[in-house]
Amino acid sequence: MTVWNLLLVFNAAVAETRITLGTRQASTVTVDLTKTYQTMDGFGMSETFQRANQMKALSEPLQRYALDLLFNRTSGAGFSILRNGIGSSPDSSSDHMVSIQPKNPGGPNAAPKYVWDGNDNSQVWVTTEAVKTYGVRTVYANAWSAPGYMKTNNNDANGGSLCGVSGASCSSGDWKQAYANYLVQYIAYYKEIGVEVTHVGFLNEPDLTTSYASMRSNGQQAADFVKVLRPTIDKANYTNVKVTCCDTEGWSSQQGMMSALSGVSSMLGTITAHSYTSQPGSPINTPHRVWQTENADLQGPWATAFYSNNGAGEGLNWANKIYDAVTRANASAYLYWIGVQGGATNSKLIRISDDKKQIIPSKRLWAFANWSRHVQPGAVRVAASGGPNGSKVSAFKNVDGTIAIQVIQGGTGPGAVTIKVNGFTANAAKAWITDNSHDCEEQTATLAADGGSVSAQVPGRSMLTFVLEPAA
Repeated sequence: MTVWNLLLVFNAAVAETRITLGTRQASTVTVDLTKTYQTMDGFGMSETFQRANQMKALSEPLQRYALDLLFNRTSGAGFSILRNGIGSSPDSSSDHMVSIQPKNPGGPNAAPKYVWDGNDNSQVWVTTEAVKTYGVRTVYANAWSAPGYMKTNNNDANGGSLCGVSGASCSSGDWKQAYANYLVQYIAYYKEIGVEVTHVGFLNEPDLTTSYASMRSNGQQAADFVKVLRPTIDKANYTNVKVTCCDTEGWSSQQGMMSALSGVSSMLGTITAHSYTSQPGSPINTPHRVWQTENADLQGPWATAFYSNNGAGEGLNWANKIYDAVTRANASAYLYWIGVQGGATNSKLIRISDDKKQIIPSKRLWAFANWSRHVQPGAVRVAASGGPNGSKVSAFKNVDGTIAIQVIQGGTGPGAVTIKVNGFTANAAKAWITDNSHDCEEQTATLAADGGSVSAQVPGRSMLTFVLEPAA
């Protein structure tokens, strides 16, 4: 055989190998609309502990850029939930959240002495923008603690329990009703500025004592207060406001409180938990929707990569965390800790530069965007299977009839993906990609002539979201 013939044989073998590898890497994701799971409420973050003040102090162009990054469904994350902090501190020093009743009015039965500055540590500004400019409909008002004079330790920080719940008696009396009135008044202040608080929580990490606002509670103590709070909210004609509980430090901690809450289940609206001490790995036993309301990489140095070395702050890691909470634990919402803030850690999604002249989004934000832009409040999760090796897939049917499918490719290998939705004919299809080079940017998706499938290339270490519009 001549050298020329040997080269022909070699090149043919290489070509055949490439075709074979390409075939192996091509894959199909199948979506089954008949198998349904939880209804989604959305994705979000907070600007508590005066983080909103940091945003408000920016120049007007940077303010708008920051707000767009958080809430714009075209150019930003499109968040649909905002979590506000209900203050309990007697002042606004440091990063304290000032109380709407900073001084003891004279006892639990004394006439209230509420004080409202119309600002609420700039949370009024952020909330008004979110609701009136960007159409956010879910506002979660959450108290880290009752004011100190309502607690066993006479301090809004360092733990202590609400006076009057089981095992927490105080010489000053029973403050449960006064605390319930206090929370309702906070809702009323926001109502006056045209903002509907949709969810209210009275605890934050009740299993943890901290040097800042914190209040301890077990399940029975929480149930004691719910019995007072729910009727108080209803009497004030805020019957649509849902009571949440209990924003524990970890997912399993919240599961541990559920049996004690069973007697007040009908008074609760949403179960809430954080993910610091345990991640959402399985559903919490409750008939209510469950939200993951706080998680972050609090200590890691500021990271902007989608994937580098699988670091705690990288975007791919957070895409996977959201996926696990939604598909393994049936979470109806997933919230990061802080949206916009200064400083050199990953505790926020978007960093304010030290000179206050730049706003720097991380890839964590764009990982969220692949979910929150396209999975609308009210969407129902449906079954999805298949996908490239090393990938995770999920799917949702939105209230407008569109189907959103997520493909997270954690492996290094790229490949072609075809999406097929059983019993569904698409009129149009789009895809958005986030990776080290793209920030939830639209990319080419090919719709089959019969509308029965859509295909696109999925690079390694990336997340793609497909959206299929139904045929008329």
